[in-house]
Amino acid sequence: MNANQPAAAATPVEPGAWTPPRRSIWLEAWKRLRKQRAAMVGGGIVVLFIVIGLLAPLLAPYDPTDQDLAHHLQWISAQHWLGTDEAGRDELSRLLFGARISLTIGFFSVIASLVVGALLGLVAGFFGGWADVLISRVFDVMLAFPSILLAIAIVAILGPGLFNALLAVAIINVPTYGRLIRSRVLSVKQEEYILACRALGMSTSRLLFRHVLPNSWAPLIVQATLGIGTAILDAAALGFLGLGAQPPSPEWGKMLSDAKDYITNAPWIVAAPGIAIALSVLGFNLFGDGLRDALDPKMK
Repeated sequence: MNANQPAAAATPVEPGAWTPPRRSIWLEAWKRLRKQRAAMVGGGIVVLFIVIGLLAPLLAPYDPTDQDLAHHLQWISAQHWLGTDEAGRDELSRLLFGARISLTIGFFSVIASLVVGALLGLVAGFFGGWADVLISRVFDVMLAFPSILLAIAIVAILGPGLFNALLAVAIINVPTYGRLIRSRVLSVKQEEYILACRALGMSTSRLLFRHVLPNSWAPLIVQATLGIGTAILDAAALGFLGLGAQPPSPEWGKMLSDAKDYITNAPWIVAAPGIAIALSVLGFNLFGDGLRDALDPKMK
């Protein structure tokens, strides 16, 4: 084409003409996530434990609370694939039902701490002033204590039990999500589209929940995925100390606590719940790391 020849005018788009659809950020993130082998392995482990927890009544060969003292501490056999514990209970059945308890604590504690932390962080980051100072100082005080010690103190006040352990794990993780959403909101609220919405007179509630919060979700989702593994560990620690699920509930931490006295002559009843805890936490960590890279490729 001659350099002096004028460029052809752009062809106008006719009304109603087909235009390619915009690609969703979540679809793009999923495509990047599928390319990460470690994240897919982690996701597979997570899905496996979720399926086990949901189908535990169908998969378990015995009732996890049935005792048979005449056959306690039995080695692996055709009747008991993972042997029996100190009370003659089937170890495999208790392990399967334990997945349901541990995952329930992990998921619901993270959901509770995510909701409360996100709301507090949203208020602190968007409004600033005395609200920001008050909420941030409360977060600082909570983070000054080791999380497991704070959880033990909460359960000691409320009393041991599964629900109280779930509540304690949720409370100790609120500052993590609160500070994360606060830092994100401080950045988002300075964007031009937020300033334009304010100039147009959009209500504060609509601005917060339709624009600010949806554009701050990505790091929260990643942290929540990683936080489920941490919550499972915290719940297991409370159960090991006798502050979580109470007998005869087949919770993994409690199973480890009951089995510690038999580690020399019946190591299989210690290995089973220990491996289950390690695998579940590993799965959530691998998947969370991959999700972080998929949602923000610059972090890779």
